[in-house]
Amino acid sequence: MNAEAIKALKGGYCNSLTEYSRFVTREVTIGDVPMGGNNPIRIQSMTTTNTMDTLGTVEQSIRMVDAGCEYVRITAPSIKEAQNLAEIKKELRKRGYTVPLVADIHFTPNAAEVAARIVEKVRVNPGNYADKKKFDQLEYTPAEYQAELDRIYQKFAPLVKICKEYGTAMRIGTNHGSLSDRIMSQYGDTPRGMVESAMEFMRMCEALNYYNLVISMKSSNPQVMVQAYRMLVETMVAEGMNYPLHLGVTEAGDGEDGRIKSAVGIGTLLEDGLGDTVRVSLTEEPEYESPVAIALVNRYFVRGQRGGSLESGVLSLEPVGSSHNSGLTTQDSRLETQNSELKTPDPVTERRHTYEANAFIGGHMVPRVVVDLSAKNLKDPAVLNDAGYLYSELLDKYNMAEQSVDFVYLANQLPSFNFPGNLKQLYNYETWKTLTDKTNCHPVYNLSEYISATERDYALNLVIVKPGDLETDDFGLLPLNNTLVFVLETDAINGMQDQRGFFFKLQELGLDVPVIIKRTYPENEFDLSKYGDITSPEEPVSKLQLYAATDMGALLVDGLGDGIWIDAPSIPVKTITSTAFGILQATRSRISKTEYISCPSCGRTLFDLQETTQMIRSRTSHLKGLKIGIMGCIVNGPGEMADADYGYVGAGPDKITLYRGKEVVQKNVSAANALDQLIGIIKGDGNWIEPAV
Repeated sequence: MNAEAIKALKGGYCNSLTEYSRFVTREVTIGDVPMGGNNPIRIQSMTTTNTMDTLGTVEQSIRMVDAGCEYVRITAPSIKEAQNLAEIKKELRKRGYTVPLVADIHFTPNAAEVAARIVEKVRVNPGNYADKKKFDQLEYTPAEYQAELDRIYQKFAPLVKICKEYGTAMRIGTNHGSLSDRIMSQYGDTPRGMVESAMEFMRMCEALNYYNLVISMKSSNPQVMVQAYRMLVETMVAEGMNYPLHLGVTEAGDGEDGRIKSAVGIGTLLEDGLGDTVRVSLTEEPEYESPVAIALVNRYFVRGQRGGSLESGVLSLEPVGSSHNSGLTTQDSRLETQNSELKTPDPVTERRHTYEANAFIGGHMVPRVVVDLSAKNLKDPAVLNDAGYLYSELLDKYNMAEQSVDFVYLANQLPSFNFPGNLKQLYNYETWKTLTDKTNCHPVYNLSEYISATERDYALNLVIVKPGDLETDDFGLLPLNNTLVFVLETDAINGMQDQRGFFFKLQELGLDVPVIIKRTYPENEFDLSKYGDITSPEEPVSKLQLYAATDMGALLVDGLGDGIWIDAPSIPVKTITSTAFGILQATRSRISKTEYISCPSCGRTLFDLQETTQMIRSRTSHLKGLKIGIMGCIVNGPGEMADADYGYVGAGPDKITLYRGKEVVQKNVSAANALDQLIGIIKGDGNWIEPAV
């Protein structure tokens, strides 16, 4: 990251970049579960049933609520579905569930106007609500642009007036992939375009004296999402607004990939104190989404308790699921600027500049991965399998997997077999000194050891530091040369901000030393009972994925870090390896596998999304670096696949439309043949490789 990028990052989109402090928003009324202000960060999800299936939708909604969901969103693609929301609501209330309902609207203002009279909140997408998205490359004169805004106002104003009359809240939800032609012509496919798409509708609402708004900036690319939310907050503050934020990564996928990708995007913003409600979008049953969101959010409950007073900008938060309402209301007020300077954070287009140590780490090299094998059986070569080096006893050789780590930390343990030549070993300094053959073996020092060392490696010297070390006299005695690499640890509760501050200070000191980000997760880190969790805790493996993706991903998305080291003694090494590479993939720092941009399914979905995703994955997962979009319907399909190389989109019952980027290649292909046709397109483009046998 260069000096200008860091200057931009230090902009006015959050209270503090080095301490946790929740950004204060206005309170919005949504049924009896208010959002924003001093309320807890709320959890929500979306049904996947057909909205006309009243009992199916009710029963699924109940499962979601029982899993911790505080708002239930239901698609209303036409008037008949919007009308049926009344039956769904009536049945839920009959069964004792008062959860606020949210109608999800795309393309159909008349359905929104019906729904707004029934449910507690409506979601509209400014990219397709009375606007058009046809991928046309159009140019607008200022007069034409204003005429379009005037036309949209006439279509949008009736909904706003209904919401005011019925006390209905509204989410203005921008999707990166569904920006209108008008916005695209002015701003392009950019975070700024996403922000302006929402701001236009927000200004219309304020012109009509309607303020019961929630805003979102969703993308399937966590980097784009993070940049858009930051830019949104800065823009809102500059215009005297402080609306609550709905956080989510669209089309995150399933399993490990979906959790890591969601945590990178959502967690980064939560770390900055942004976000008033969270929806984790997984290609799984919707009741599985809320526990993931709760695990992300409840880390900040502890920080809020330890924070301070509202006046200091830090809120004392309640656990998710609490019905506490402090009475804080900003309904008729405006946010005073919380930062003395407001600078729009430019998108970070490059990593922090460092020198390249031993032609291996730093510089233009991809971030490196370290795993700890010091407690493993170092008499068996197969111990390296979980680190991505697959040992064949018959051939007595190693094969590298797609996800092969770069360093293994052995502490003071010496292996009794030969390591593969491209795997570097790390030893504690005193043990390293005793090695007779130091080929591919490098020392790890603490700060004082490195300063007083009688022997140093000619290639790489890794020095463990904490952010506070920068203020010590010892740091000033540090011998600087291009073999030095910092291993950055932290034991602060606000660890990400603590480490981020270290990078800022390095920049101020003019030090371009490569940095490996290390985070330690002891076994008790995964015990959510200390956070007041009211749900059944997930497995520690899932918690590790979420926590590490938040802590490290929040730095990597801003170009900070030349390597990552996840230290989790209670978690299998194979999981740590997979998680580390998953974080690098989600932050677009290092690509090691196929990426699937897969929507979470809803009532509009035209095929079994989970089954189809697994089918496509089973035949394409070897296509390293390729991005494949799998979308249940046309609403988000073409748009969210703007970031994909190829797309598989539901077009009707048993009908699939295949895309190359934004371009339609084949329409209405039978679902039975669609995957073969997609593979044929990939082969025709020269992007296919045969899977290894």
